[in-house]
Amino acid sequence: MPQQADGPSRLERDSMGELQVPAGAFYGANSQRAKLNFPISDLKFNRSFIKALGQIKQSASRVNRDLDALDPVLGAAIDSAAQKVIDGEYDDQFVVDIFQTGSGTSTNMNTNEVISNIAISSLGGELGSRDPVHPNDHVNKGQSSNDVIPTAIHLAAAGAIKDGLLPAMAELEDALRAKSEDFWPIIKTGRTHLQDATPIRLGQEFSGYVGQLEYGQQRAGKALAELSVLAIGGTAVGTGIGMHPEFADRMIRQLKEMTGLDLSETANHFQSQSSLDAIVEASGSLKTIAVSLMKIANDIRWLGSGPRAGIGEIELPEVQPGSSIMPGKVNPVIAESVTMVCAQVIGNDATIAIAGQSGNFEINVMMPVAAYNLLQSIDLLAATCENFSRQCISGLKATSNGPDMVAHGLAICTALAPVIGYDAAAAIAHEASQTGETIKEVSLRVTELTTEELDVILEPGAMTEPS
Repeated sequence: MPQQADGPSRLERDSMGELQVPAGAFYGANSQRAKLNFPISDLKFNRSFIKALGQIKQSASRVNRDLDALDPVLGAAIDSAAQKVIDGEYDDQFVVDIFQTGSGTSTNMNTNEVISNIAISSLGGELGSRDPVHPNDHVNKGQSSNDVIPTAIHLAAAGAIKDGLLPAMAELEDALRAKSEDFWPIIKTGRTHLQDATPIRLGQEFSGYVGQLEYGQQRAGKALAELSVLAIGGTAVGTGIGMHPEFADRMIRQLKEMTGLDLSETANHFQSQSSLDAIVEASGSLKTIAVSLMKIANDIRWLGSGPRAGIGEIELPEVQPGSSIMPGKVNPVIAESVTMVCAQVIGNDATIAIAGQSGNFEINVMMPVAAYNLLQSIDLLAATCENFSRQCISGLKATSNGPDMVAHGLAICTALAPVIGYDAAAAIAHEASQTGETIKEVSLRVTELTTEELDVILEPGAMTEPS
């Protein structure tokens, strides 16, 4: 007996037999089977992945027409239908769960069926008839799920890095650099091991964050380069069976023109389809960026702690009330949101690492979950960099707490060591710690150095620059 769909339905037949599909659906029997087979979660592929699939199918229709391998009328209908998928008009028709067949075949067929039915509808045909546009014979011509899905992952991720993550990171870098310049005149006590260290400029501290963003963008750029190498053209197992000899090269040229990405065909289709190494590498770069952002966000939280019982060397923008019971409390909520995003990205990387290990012979069988996590990481990092920059970093202000405490720091005795020796300087630091005096006050008592000499030796600004 045919399986039933909820509500009004139409009867379709595929290679496994008959199946009821919702009457108005633009997906077909293959997608419906996957929908019934994988009622696992509410997780679906995101907009950038669906767009990439549409771009692949549109490019294929154009290439196949140019090669006289596809009827021009059908090819034009597929081209137009794919554009609607690219534009997001049919996102609700992509119904397959992320946790599905490991090759992503169900999602590739979901795409083929949706585009086929849009084209059929435009030509006056009947939804689900596979006539005159067939999802396999026409929309999927020259392709296999096994090269389409890794190509879609690379396309979507490369586009998201280029158009989303890199601009957002550049914006955050600019905001941090502006604060570094603003804070350069402010000298405070440095901290190592959470203990007082020699003086540092607040601007120097922030320049360290700038450097993390600079290197982070280099890492993202490297990931972009790796992801710009595509598997399309390998079809089922990397041999290119069922494909016109010129198909892959022409596909790359079409996609390159369409996306503006510097794309190329892989030099080794067997590697590209049997492994997720480029995706694992890209995720590792994203994890490193997340670790950098975690460090920066936590420093901002600590530097703004207080405002009276904490460090309080900077003031964070007040964006919302911080407590349901304590009036006037304001929390570092933007920085906290950054740390949670970083935790998610680090977790996503662990999933992708496991997925990367899950290739057997000629195909990886965890592509959908790798795709979902990679694209989520890129989108989360892009959004949080932008939000961190605008809602927190750009509004930071320095307080007088840092400069006020410099003279009371014990580590400034480091500047005495070249003059009176390490042990004598250490004794002065110890005595100052016991008595509550400053290094200068103890030095005046126990050494023959004058006030003028100590003012030169213990001048905080000189300690922040190599001499």
